[in-house]
Amino acid sequence: MSLEAPFAFLLQVNYLEMLQRTGPLQMAVLGVLVCFSIFSLTVVFSKWSTFRGARRANSRFLRAFRKATGLEAVMVASEQYRPSPLVGVFDFGYEEVERQVKARGKLTNRTAVERSLQLGVSEELAKLERNMQWLATTASVSPFIGLFGTVLGIIRAFLDLSQQGSTSLRTVGPGIADALIATAVGLLAAIPAAIFYNIFGHTIREIGARLDDFSLEFLNLAERSLGE
Repeated sequence: MSLEAPFAFLLQVNYLEMLQRTGPLQMAVLGVLVCFSIFSLTVVFSKWSTFRGARRANSRFLRAFRKATGLEAVMVASEQYRPSPLVGVFDFGYEEVERQVKARGKLTNRTAVERSLQLGVSEELAKLERNMQWLATTASVSPFIGLFGTVLGIIRAFLDLSQQGSTSLRTVGPGIADALIATAVGLLAAIPAAIFYNIFGHTIREIGARLDDFSLEFLNLAERSLGE
């Protein structure tokens, strides 16, 4: 049996005709689902590009950081790695170190630097998590919106059935099939959103762990070059 055989019926369905039979409320539901789907896919492509660029820039900046002999050299080199979240964390830590060095000529308060680095980590993670709530919302809400559209369609199909006075499956079948389109569209919107929400969540946690590790490396370099 061909692999296409189980799905051959999908190619035989006249979707345009089914949409033409759909009522205005169902069309509104489908419109909402399409908007959810388009926006979530836009977020997916944007995040995919952002995370790929962040990983690449992180790797390059980390190599430059580990080769540097002091924070001043890293500061100069960091300008070419701006997409890297590590650079954002570095900036927070470097500003605190610079304040202490200007005031007393050396690094005197490690705790203050740690707090500044943690603020930097939180800031970068907040940037990475931006718009993630839309993926979560699409994944959780779209199936219910689709189900709502299906219920409306089934109610409409049975009302039409009562007016026609016929109880055959041939009469009610097309109406129920049209109603189920909303559930299918809801699932099509929700499934990719749920998959990429989990994938991106794992990526953010991975980058967050890398930022925490970098904070320790920053403290070590700062104490070696500017400590007491």
